Amino acid sequence: MSDYRLAPPRNERRDAAENRQRIIDAALHLFDLHGVEQVSMNQIATEAQIGPGTLYRRYRNKSELCQDLIKDSVDVLFEDIYEAMEAHKEEPAGGRLRRLLGFFLRFREKKAQLLKGIENASPPTGKRAYSPIYQELHQQLVLLFEEIHGTKPGGVSSVFKADMLLHALGSEAYLFQRQGRGLSPETILEQLCLTFIPDEAAKL
Repeated sequence: MSDYRLAPPRNERRDAAENRQRIIDAALHLFDLHGVEQVSMNQIATEAQIGPGTLYRRYRNKSELCQDLIKDSVDVLFEDIYEAMEAHKEEPAGGRLRRLLGFFLRFREKKAQLLKGIENASPPTGKRAYSPIYQELHQQLVLLFEEIHGTKPGGVSSVFKADMLLHALGSEAYLFQRQGRGLSPETILEQLCLTFIPDEAAKL
């Protein structure tokens, strides 16, 4: 399995480090008050008492800022996933896929606003596939689907299936099921497993 890490922080001058902390503090404060979607980059700059240019030199958009805010939690998430995959490596791939989905759905519940901020502010084409979190998830899903279905030409496309599952895990689809359909995270997990994991692949 690949080792997920966001890019390590650059060695910073003291003033740059101070500006970064002011941006983070301002963003967290505003996000807590108004929600990620309702807060603009200019509002964050004003709250942090820095110029917009200083903010945009550090973060090109709100997606990059949200990724910085969430990166420590993401590192822990994937460490937990890898440890679970290794501890249960003798388990059928379907069971391990269910475990992975369980980890991510719990994470999604805790970090829903920041994940939505990452998705909404990213480029519209393939946005989830190119954010570091979803890119790593996609790689792990493809590996598990290939183990379940094999890699025969003309068979099930593991890449396509991983794309479709990621779409279901994205904010728009997931929050519709939570809020529009009123489903619990546990029910969503069960339905995803019934949809994407063949019965024989899930047997322990």
